[in-house]
Amino acid sequence: MLKRTPPDSPSLFDAPPLAPDFSLELAARAAGHWPVAGTDEAGRGPLAGPVVAAAVILDPDNIPDGLNDSKQLTARQRERLFEEIITFAHVSIASSGPALIDQRNILRASLDAMRRAVAGLCTAPAYVLTDGRDIPPGLACGAKAVIQGDARSVSIAAASIIAKVTRDRMMTRAHLVYPAYGFDSHAGYATAQHRTAIDTTGPCGLHRMSFRPLRKD
Repeated sequence: MLKRTPPDSPSLFDAPPLAPDFSLELAARAAGHWPVAGTDEAGRGPLAGPVVAAAVILDPDNIPDGLNDSKQLTARQRERLFEEIITFAHVSIASSGPALIDQRNILRASLDAMRRAVAGLCTAPAYVLTDGRDIPPGLACGAKAVIQGDARSVSIAAASIIAKVTRDRMMTRAHLVYPAYGFDSHAGYATAQHRTAIDTTGPCGLHRMSFRPLRKD
């Protein structure tokens, strides 16, 4: 059974900060939980490719400037921050491929990738901050699900950047194997170009057959 925590923004007046900060991590440390990892995923929505998760434990003395929700950053900013994060932080990456997504559904496949990313950290966290409403089942420590976490926690923001950059690189390489679909330009999302290619060529091994319009009821 999936474990959920209640939303931690109970009113419209409890909005996330203008940029993520380290306050949730410091609160966990004050409660005796250290180190703290942030985890997030990229690629829930596309019609093709894996969902990629990352877990990051930041060094409080070497937090890269400009960390934010990966969707709020340019590709160049993400690439720069990616290099800084892997230089100064503990990082782990995991993914769930299309077959697992089709078998288990995208939510469970995403949470399983997040669990494996956390488990792969070279330093075991004492607490995990996850983006969204769901806590990945099977974590070896306590955790908190944070609504809009990538806009509130720099650890989650860092994980979102690692996951996004990693997935984009994977889909760029996938284009070399399946050039007909244009994966290097849309990363598997349902753009008009992608949908036209599916209609013309049919799906490939990277497509999620449980997603519409690929799913045949």
